[in-house]
Amino acid sequence: MRRLRTACTIVSTLALIAASGCTQEAEAPPVAPVEPVPAPAAPIASPISYACESGQSVTVGYPDTSTAQLTYKGQTYVLRTVQAASGARFTGSGMEWQTVTADGQETATLSRLGPNQDVGVAVLERCSRPSSAPVAPGPAPAPGPLPGGPLPPAAVPCKGPQLKLSADGGDAGMGHRVTIIGVQNVGAQACSLTGYPTVTLQDARGRNLTTVRSEQNPGSYLRSGQSPAPVTVQPQAKAFFDVAWTVVPNEAKGETACPTATRIRAAAPGDTSPATLAQTFTPCGGRIQISPFRAVAEPAPTPAA
Repeated sequence: MRRLRTACTIVSTLALIAASGCTQEAEAPPVAPVEPVPAPAAPIASPISYACESGQSVTVGYPDTSTAQLTYKGQTYVLRTVQAASGARFTGSGMEWQTVTADGQETATLSRLGPNQDVGVAVLERCSRPSSAPVAPGPAPAPGPLPGGPLPPAAVPCKGPQLKLSADGGDAGMGHRVTIIGVQNVGAQACSLTGYPTVTLQDARGRNLTTVRSEQNPGSYLRSGQSPAPVTVQPQAKAFFDVAWTVVPNEAKGETACPTATRIRAAAPGDTSPATLAQTFTPCGGRIQISPFRAVAEPAPTPAA
């Protein structure tokens, strides 16, 4: 009987140990929470430079799709996007900046806002750049970056010391003359020319011919009209413009002899350092006509009547 009681005691003890082992099953330690990795911030686009007809440039940074940071004549303005009939439009700080892209060219207008600070009433600059560059953001989502990285900014305006003039052809007919002036970039960096050069004529003694005025004209008797557009001039490359005049004295105004010019001086828009070219001719009528800069020497001829 005692052996049986002892055996039961041993069996009970073993059962308790087994049960204790089951209840003390090791639990896995809690997993530490994983901190989310923040997504990398989108890079801020580089400021974009626009060449203007006056020779000035406007630089605009677009930090987001609703803001434009515009720099003009050394002063920076912060503008916000507003509704536009077409393109992108930004207003603020007394300024309006509107861009439109068409036919491979992005054109922009900088205006001063009116008293209500809502609508531009005075145009300050008309600017442009090739539309192949990154497009300015607006209310509509902007397209993603092009393969190969960002494109270089627009070229800076050309200045006198980096320009060299040459006579690159001409035309004549019915008392009218045209000479094509080449403008070579002899500098090491590309530059841009927009609009009309400032042209003066000099005589053999180096004096300005004040009796001959220079008129800006998109065309002439021998050339069809051409609107001003930015021309990027790579190092050692050329842009071109025309000088047109008549060789028939204006007898109605008492002109019997025409003055003789021996030198052409031409300055880029907004610059005061002209380049010079020895060129002898006799402009009559007290005026010459100057065409805007273009990228090719020969423009389209004037259609026959």
